[in-house]
Amino acid sequence: MNWGAMDRYAKSLIKEAGHHIKHSFFTEIEISSKSSANDLVTNIDREIEQFFITRIRRDFPNHRIMGEEGFGDEIQSLNGVIWFLDPIDGTMNFIHQKRNFAISLGIYIDGIGMLGYVYDVMADDLYSAMKDEGAYLNDIRLPQLTDTTIEESIIGVNASWIAPNRYVENNPMIELVNTCRGTRSYGSAALEMTHVATGRVDVYVSMRLSPWDIAGGMIIAGEVGAISSTLNGEQSSLLEQETFIVSNASIHSQLLEDFIVLKK
Repeated sequence: MNWGAMDRYAKSLIKEAGHHIKHSFFTEIEISSKSSANDLVTNIDREIEQFFITRIRRDFPNHRIMGEEGFGDEIQSLNGVIWFLDPIDGTMNFIHQKRNFAISLGIYIDGIGMLGYVYDVMADDLYSAMKDEGAYLNDIRLPQLTDTTIEESIIGVNASWIAPNRYVENNPMIELVNTCRGTRSYGSAALEMTHVATGRVDVYVSMRLSPWDIAGGMIIAGEVGAISSTLNGEQSSLLEQETFIVSNASIHSQLLEDFIVLKK
């Protein structure tokens, strides 16, 4: 596999898709809900996913695709080359803010992440990485992350984690919020992972993320030394929804041991 050529191909597709998304603001956007009133999808999400799938199937018929909107393949194993695609990560932001959303793409072979991309469409910022070749923002190499402490960290976490909930013990989360330097929540898992990769935040944690949410960002974050795992400390399976954390390596273990406690 010529990964350099694949990288150029993927970047071209992403930029073309981004142009289509920007143009969509001049058209009527159709909005509907999926699993709940807050789980939104638009005709643009579907059109962009179909755009990617049509091109990939034409040019790489032996590759498989897992896409959020369900137009790809049914993936039950990680064998071969798989494209993990979220055409618009942060659909609620896309609808309400017309910003703070991204195209997320990860290309894996036999479960190993080879190419990762997160494209902040409105900022025209393309984060990219190739396995063992570093991570980049608009072709400028990102530096390796430096060690930090909980007290010096900014935590990417949704406010609902602090209130009583059915997933994690909220009292340790309150302690984490009171101990860290600050918290942020941006509404796009893919963009939050790039914030960890650039050191803008030091941790991002979330429940129920799907493979297409994290596949691209994991490769980017890993290339600057960040650690990604489930909240049990296990590697993501990339086959189902899972809990998720990506963080500066120096505080990853402490977060899971002392602050982020899953309910039994």
